[in-house]
Amino acid sequence: MKALPVLALVFAAAVSGSWPAQAATDFSAAEQSVFMEDHLGSLRPPLTLHYVFRKSGTMEEAFDDKVDLVLTAQPDGSCCAASPQFFTGKRAMTLPPVEGAKGNPAILYFLERDIKEMQRLTKGQPNYFRKRIRMAVYQGATVRDTTLPYRGKPVAVKEFSITPYLDDPNRARFEKLANKSYVFLMSSAVPGGLYGIRTRIGGASAGDAPLMVEEMLIDGAGAAPKP
Repeated sequence: MKALPVLALVFAAAVSGSWPAQAATDFSAAEQSVFMEDHLGSLRPPLTLHYVFRKSGTMEEAFDDKVDLVLTAQPDGSCCAASPQFFTGKRAMTLPPVEGAKGNPAILYFLERDIKEMQRLTKGQPNYFRKRIRMAVYQGATVRDTTLPYRGKPVAVKEFSITPYLDDPNRARFEKLANKSYVFLMSSAVPGGLYGIRTRIGGASAGDAPLMVEEMLIDGAGAAPKP
């Protein structure tokens, strides 16, 4: 499945092949950094990128798990063909491999799982959530430069934050989850370019504990900042 060349052109002919497309030359800075850069170009396969996944909050049971992205060389020796191992044991998910990967497919694997969870929680349609995320990255991402620890040393990270459902015209259908935020942490100082992704659904008021927090951080990273 050669998903990544398509992803690089449209932000996301996602792992499922169903992310909405847009004009091939019309991309925001956030889209370019998160979905279109050659995150894997400097890597020398075979190797595996390891990520730590944590879920917490008051809505559902918390858990810790892991996500591995197994990278192997293309027939010409270039990087990479990518195969995911998303969660372990009874939580393990079946996701398709990606050939000719340039951007880091772990980002889209995370988002596809997130969208399935949104569908489970709200009974909404996956393509609707994909569209809201795409439009938020395209139109409304907040960008901030920060520094975070990686393997005991500070590294430069660019943070892209979105709230795709806050101004949703259909917000009333998903009101409990409307304040959900997404933070993409990108850094050329970590292998694969992805420091981490974090989502957060806040409580009913500012002082309440969050309903749900999910984060996927590269192994060796410190804690992601709150959005």
